[in-house]
Amino acid sequence: MGEEVKMKETFFITHGNPLLITDELHPLHPFFKNWKEKVYSKKPKAILVISAHWLTDHPVVNSVILNDTIYDYGGITYPAPLYQLKYPAPGAPKLAAKVQELLAKSGFKSVHIDKQRGLDHVTWAPLMLMYPEADIPVCELSVQPSLDATHHFNLGRALAPLKDDGVLIIGSGSATHPAYDTPHYDEVAPWAAEFNSWLETTLINGKYDEVNECETKAPNWKLAHPMPEHFYPLHVAIGAAGEDCKAELIHSSWFSDNSLKHGSYKFTSI
Repeated sequence: MGEEVKMKETFFITHGNPLLITDELHPLHPFFKNWKEKVYSKKPKAILVISAHWLTDHPVVNSVILNDTIYDYGGITYPAPLYQLKYPAPGAPKLAAKVQELLAKSGFKSVHIDKQRGLDHVTWAPLMLMYPEADIPVCELSVQPSLDATHHFNLGRALAPLKDDGVLIIGSGSATHPAYDTPHYDEVAPWAAEFNSWLETTLINGKYDEVNECETKAPNWKLAHPMPEHFYPLHVAIGAAGEDCKAELIHSSWFSDNSLKHGSYKFTSI
């Protein structure tokens, strides 16, 4: 992979919807826009994003020369310009091969490479503001919602050596991601506030074993994550950071329905 400054940090971000790119009032817009100035000044050699929108039975990593832009908007109709956006970041075939190698060595028996898939908006929407030059190679890794948090933590543990190659590892999902028919709340939904308080306290205190048992330990788990794929990228980021990593909350806001939490964290190995 070549010589690069070693990365000590991994990240979990709430990716938001594509409107954040053009809406300067969206709470995530300034967070991603000021990423290099206020959050992370190093320039990675490559970026690996664990995508909450790529769901597979076994781990899959994409390996292309140039990434296509996927408009995976889940049936939601956005303004026409959001279907014209492009994030033509180069692919990272060497990184994809390394991901496959590391996972295989760690006992993951079925690890596939996809040579066609591009980047979904879980990846390109934040990166378009974080790294607008689109000059850093990027690849995505899928999540396995039929498995559990510990599986994804172990994925991260296997991928930890990538940091020594200058690879920035980002889990992209959401701190809470309730069902689409969840009622709107004028104030923050009490169940969401309770879950978020548990998450922040548990992470900051380094109780990662409890986070890995979120399915049974987290309050209001089924309300906060009826679709757990939006939470499991967090566990990959924690696993990749290392056993004694330190968690830091780097962004906190609520979406307009007051039940979807834009919580984002940095994990620094010690």
